[in-house]
Amino acid sequence: MSALAWQKSSYCAQGNSCIHVAADQGSVALTESGDPGGAILRTTPAALAALIRTVKESQSSG
Repeated sequence: MSALAWQKSSYCAQGNSCIHVAADQGSVALTESGDPGGAILRTTPAALAALIRTVKESQSSG
């Protein structure tokens, strides 16, 4: 397994309060910048898109 190429969101301020994202053989990997060597969450691109869509919809209605 090769090393992941992590990307930090352009919306992230400086500091350790960010989520890093990487593509990983058809899945998406996420980790937090405060502990990049810690837990890595893996999901499908479709599931991540559904989560982001739901969060955006809940922000606009609330």
